[in-house]
Amino acid sequence: MSVFDLSAGPVPDASMTIPYHPPLRLVLETLGGDALSAAYVPDGAAITLGEPIVHDPDDPLDERPGGVLLAVGARVADPATHDLLRRAARLEYHAVVVKDRGADLAPLIESARAAGIALLIAPEDLPWRQLDALLTAAVSGPGAPATTYSSVAIGDLFALANAIAATIGGATSIEDPQGHVLAYSNLPGQQIDEIRRLGILGRKTPQRPTNRSEYTRVFKAGVPVRFESMGPGHMRRLATAVQAGPQLLGFIWMLDGDPPLVPDAVRLLEDAGRTAALHLLRARIPSNPQRWHSSETLRALLDGATSESAAAVRLGLPAGSPVCIVAFAPVHGQAAEAGTALASIADLVSLSCESWHPQAVCTTSWGRVYALLPVPPGTPADRLVRVATGAAEAVRKSMRIPLHAGLGPVVAGLGEARSSSRLAERVLRVLAETSAASAAVATDEQVRSRVALHDLAERGGVAAEQLLLPVRRMLDSDRAQSTTHAVTLLAYLDAFGEAARAAAELSVHENTLRYRVRRLQELFEVDLADPAERLVIWLQLSLLRLRGEL
Repeated sequence: MSVFDLSAGPVPDASMTIPYHPPLRLVLETLGGDALSAAYVPDGAAITLGEPIVHDPDDPLDERPGGVLLAVGARVADPATHDLLRRAARLEYHAVVVKDRGADLAPLIESARAAGIALLIAPEDLPWRQLDALLTAAVSGPGAPATTYSSVAIGDLFALANAIAATIGGATSIEDPQGHVLAYSNLPGQQIDEIRRLGILGRKTPQRPTNRSEYTRVFKAGVPVRFESMGPGHMRRLATAVQAGPQLLGFIWMLDGDPPLVPDAVRLLEDAGRTAALHLLRARIPSNPQRWHSSETLRALLDGATSESAAAVRLGLPAGSPVCIVAFAPVHGQAAEAGTALASIADLVSLSCESWHPQAVCTTSWGRVYALLPVPPGTPADRLVRVATGAAEAVRKSMRIPLHAGLGPVVAGLGEARSSSRLAERVLRVLAETSAASAAVATDEQVRSRVALHDLAERGGVAAEQLLLPVRRMLDSDRAQSTTHAVTLLAYLDAFGEAARAAAELSVHENTLRYRVRRLQELFEVDLADPAERLVIWLQLSLLRLRGEL
């Protein structure tokens, strides 16, 4: 059963006096996996949600028909939590929210099924206070008390920007985490400056040397931050980050001109940030909510932000299902073009992978697309390579963007998906070095030696004091005299001593290459006749190159 295959409950008419209880499906779609997800929903029930109730384990549980019980401090494996869930069902609550914290959810799901109540999961790092605020906003409707922003329809960011500007008194823009302008206010009589004008025209904050430090300061502050004028024609600003727990959703920027912002601007902008979180969460939901929720679950699983048992419930896969992670990335020189089309790339990869297995899931992160492939027992490795190749080829044909694809190993369950992902990422790095200009697909086994080098480099590689004396002397000489002895020797060793190959790699004449190798052997007492010395020098130079020190 899909936890999102729910019948929409009745939506009351605005003129009715009974409280508005939106369908659970709508609340889940509005908040998304960054704030709430379903572990169990009773079959065939038109589940609606009323107001959230924060419950302390030591407090009595009051009757609250249709309410959402936020079980603060509850532990999934604690018998008291099972009892709390059953009491909530008897008192006509419609849902209980817990944080699984890596525990096995299966027993609590059984208790929820027996009690006939929905079991919802909140991310570990989302504060209960913020979840309460988000849920309160999500379930508010025609019967809810009016607030400053309650008249703004969820997802209408331009109307929200105008409401904030009218309340606080300054031109307002709402941006995504990358500084793209999602919406801006257009109230008459509010001053703007050149930065604001260019941001609206280009739909992105114009590049300035201080951008990174300013955005970082706002993100880390936790409260609205004031910025003084940066020079003539630049107005003062007030900014706040919009977050769902640690998840950055965007920013709100306000200009403080003439007339100035209202005296209580900081508190009011904090309130606006909490409201904007709900809007930005809703704005992230695409036309296929179930695929989007699965994508968010996979991202959380690979980031270590959700447990194996919670991911298994949300993805509809047994926790012990063998899986493989495939990482896709644009080839060198295509990253900028692909970055603006990453969502479209992910859609094509999803469709291709779903043709292999209907429960395949894709997500995006840091310019990459990650696919989780369920692997039936007995599946040969070359079959998975063909799946990855087909997905990359579909993107190339449709979007003319060549991809590298790195396959991690098949692992025994979702709990090991992160290790498969890490190896898939290392394969991508190897492909970027060895097949920089052309599309390529490889498994971790096919490039295992170079993957092992990356592993050594990530573990610290080789300490400076452990470098062989000839290597240290070469590096010192290259730094002092701007020579390339170390690069020359590494190319020669990479080519297994074939001067023609090494010369072609360095774009020099073959005789020049031979002369340079003879010369560096004399200068630095390199003994290339000793196989052990050849091996260690090659290894140390290779690790230095991987660390960007060569």
